[in-house]
Amino acid sequence: MARQETTDENPGRLKQIRLAYTMTKRVDPKIGLIIAGIGLGTFAVLLVIGLLIGHPIYLGVLGLFAGLLAAVVVFGRRAEKAAFGQMDGQPGAAAAVLNNIKRGWTITPVVAATRQQDAVHRAVGRPGIVLVGEGNINRLRPMMAAEKRKMSRVVGEVPVIDIIVGDEEGQIPLKKLQLHLTRMSRTLPASQVTQINDRLRAMGDLMTNAPIPKGPLPKGVRMPKGGRPR
Repeated sequence: MARQETTDENPGRLKQIRLAYTMTKRVDPKIGLIIAGIGLGTFAVLLVIGLLIGHPIYLGVLGLFAGLLAAVVVFGRRAEKAAFGQMDGQPGAAAAVLNNIKRGWTITPVVAATRQQDAVHRAVGRPGIVLVGEGNINRLRPMMAAEKRKMSRVVGEVPVIDIIVGDEEGQIPLKKLQLHLTRMSRTLPASQVTQINDRLRAMGDLMTNAPIPKGPLPKGVRMPKGGRPR
């Protein structure tokens, strides 16, 4: 079973690497030459040092592994840069970045949105509640203010931080969004974060299950406590 799982995983990983390389090459056509040059250059430098000090085999092997490692690191960074470059400015890009945060945060994409595809996402962690907006700043501000007012009824004095993704002054670039969140000061205990998530989840369920009519009510008809008007 273990051997079969390994066999199944390897093609998936190789496919991911191929896709990442193909995507990066569209944005960075010289990526192949760059990583090959770095890998071979690192190997050559260590091999020459090995020849000079009389240990060519030892430093040659070390250079081979060091060259591979250097090539992988450079490829990873350039692939990440290419991915952010392609996502930047696209609707949902901030949500994609937030969903890649591995631990410490509970992400709820699109807690508010407009028809123009402006969106507000919510991240809850030990720094507090972070509202992340992407889109037109003039439409985002009132949306984020309304979301704050709605949450204040259930979370009380918990810190709520506004972030707008963009390249203008006072905004956070998309490529720095994840790092910005992970570097925030942790002011809340983990137990309180759990309570906040439970309250916000309950608020979301209440809003979803609220007996709101699909159209305007006839004049004089009141909404019953247990369901829709008859």
